[in-house]
Amino acid sequence: MLQRVARLMRRQPTCCAPLEVSDGAQKLSCGVVIARKTPSGWLTVMLRAYHNWDFPKGISETGEQPLETAQREVGEETGISELHFDWGDRSIDTGPYNKGKVARYYLARTEQEKVEMGISPELGRPEHHEYRWVDFDEAHDLSSPRVREVARWARQIIGT
Repeated sequence: MLQRVARLMRRQPTCCAPLEVSDGAQKLSCGVVIARKTPSGWLTVMLRAYHNWDFPKGISETGEQPLETAQREVGEETGISELHFDWGDRSIDTGPYNKGKVARYYLARTEQEKVEMGISPELGRPEHHEYRWVDFDEAHDLSSPRVREVARWARQIIGT
């Protein structure tokens, strides 16, 4: 299993097929690193749940492709509907976390600054406690090692 995960992390998939884990269950969480150009440079939005900072993401619904999931989750978690995939459909997959889930992140640009954290029907409140527009240095500092790799990847593509 670890060798398979290492192979997944080395490749940069352009295909959007859900990952299969050894028990046959699909455990793919899909999200977007959202970049917004400002006079002072590029910012990205990060969401905090308890002590954990991450980019908007969530689990695919039945029949949904990963990029569709990522876009839906951004809308649900941030209210951001204007996403431009200027860098194509390239993505990065993280190593397993939280009971074997793998997260796939895409990179998109927006000009939309306003964030509205949506109410989760299951929780009756937003899924996250806080959001921040931060530069990529702060995104790196706020996040866990798994998410730091994603921030580095996005920053390299954007060229900041």
